[in-house]
Amino acid sequence: ILAGDIRKDLILYLEDGKIAAITPHDMPADEVIDAHGAYVSPGFIDIHSHGGGDADFMDGTSEAFLTAAEMHARHGTTTIIPTATSGTADEMAGMETAYEEAQLHNLRGADMPGLHLEGPYFAMSQRGAQDPRYVRNPDPAEYGEILKNTRHILRWSSAPELEGALDFARALQKRGILAAIGHSDADYDQVVKAVEAGYSHVTHLYSCMSTVHRKNAYRYAGIVEAAYLMDELTVEVIADGVHLPAALLQFVYRFKGPDKVALVTDSMRGAGMPDGLSILGSRKTGQQVLLEDGVAKLMDRSAFAGSVATTDRLVRNMVRLAHASLIDAIKMATQTPAKIMKLNDRGTLREGLRADIVIFDEDISVSRTIVNGRTVYKK
Repeated sequence: ILAGDIRKDLILYLEDGKIAAITPHDMPADEVIDAHGAYVSPGFIDIHSHGGGDADFMDGTSEAFLTAAEMHARHGTTTIIPTATSGTADEMAGMETAYEEAQLHNLRGADMPGLHLEGPYFAMSQRGAQDPRYVRNPDPAEYGEILKNTRHILRWSSAPELEGALDFARALQKRGILAAIGHSDADYDQVVKAVEAGYSHVTHLYSCMSTVHRKNAYRYAGIVEAAYLMDELTVEVIADGVHLPAALLQFVYRFKGPDKVALVTDSMRGAGMPDGLSILGSRKTGQQVLLEDGVAKLMDRSAFAGSVATTDRLVRNMVRLAHASLIDAIKMATQTPAKIMKLNDRGTLREGLRADIVIFDEDISVSRTIVNGRTVYKK
């Protein structure tokens, strides 16, 4: 599956962790992998995940990072951006230490090029499953210290209407960190100002954000409408088939388009686990949640608490529910998220790029995952 095309007459050659050639001609090789007529695709890139396999990145252990990275690799994920929920400063520091340790031992899981902080600078009214104990306005002293001491942050989601949130975005932009709008009650005009300040992405479109609303007799547009109207904004959707019904997945695909939409799992530790009780966030201080109906819920079932999706499920749903072409579904799971995160060494099958590859059948059932030229999963 190439950018914009599916070819049946090519051979992919890998060398030293990179794609060495894509050609119809036979070349010498030390090992031959027969795809047996299945699809050979760029590896899936998940830019928003909290964990999986009963592990959460907020657990603060390298084992949690490795467990989640390996579980998601079995479903075709070759790149994952570990995501933190709102928590204590000590938990944030522990997460980074665990991430650095895991990087030394990650031989069987998805690549983890950096971190995503989801919170704590959110609107309380749109907190969703975020723990209200930690939701607050941006504090320059606090985030300044985090930015000074943390080298691995790739993106940070926050609510741009909060006091100090525009200065916060400017601070992120100076450091090349993606500023994303999330868990926010901003209206359209506030989103315009946010984009001017450096926000360029929308975290899990439709979930925990404003849309058309009334103040007295007048209607106002919200973040959802801004996301469609402003070409500067890219978006991500949780295409688990639960957070958004088929009609909304079709709407996003048709009116925002595969060049601006990334598929994300927003998975928590329950991904890859059976139904029952689980914990959102740190095992020590997180919230108990319920896994049922293919999603995680708060115990009172008042809100979703992250998904239990894997990336193969996202692609399958975009094809079956959103009626996307396979080429476009793959783009939203590979090339577009790579572009959003400025991961220029991956996302498509092209000579010179990382050899991150997934092989799957017509049902998007993964049979092999290759990360940096190394098979990390084989069915």
